[in-house]
Amino acid sequence: MNVQEIVDHKDDKAFVLKAVKENGKLLDFVSDSLKDDKEVVKTALKQDSEALEFASDRLKNDKEIIMIGVKYAPWTICYASEKLRADKEVALESCKNYGQALYYVAEELRDDEEVVKAAIENKGMIIKYASDRLRDDKEMAMIAMKQDKQAYHFLSWRLRQDKDINNLL
Repeated sequence: MNVQEIVDHKDDKAFVLKAVKENGKLLDFVSDSLKDDKEVVKTALKQDSEALEFASDRLKNDKEIIMIGVKYAPWTICYASEKLRADKEVALESCKNYGQALYYVAEELRDDEEVVKAAIENKGMIIKYASDRLRDDKEMAMIAMKQDKQAYHFLSWRLRQDKDINNLL
């Protein structure tokens, strides 16, 4: 199926469902009403979670839709609504498989031990996006340093002087 066929049938739900089942990113070319259709978007995401980019804003605020997206393409949390980027369950699902997702989560979750730990266990350097409080937490620093010694550069000044931290270098 090519893009022109999708454009020509962009309002035909049955046609669009068949198309996005084969190639989820074809969601980009369907009508706005079908980008807002939960069945169509779920079908697209099951084929290619990166299709979340093309879902309607309303569905980017739907936790079920976002959880499908981040399950298979954790970085797609960047497309979630502000409300869902502040949802701990969504943040954890994303961060445990893609530490860089910490960059996209709400500010208050960058100060949540569980969320930050999930992120730095996956990618130690991502501690740079944690709150100042957690960048000064020795346990978090040790986890980050064991995962990636480059995390040292993003720790608090106090922890960069710590003997145990320096022994990991």
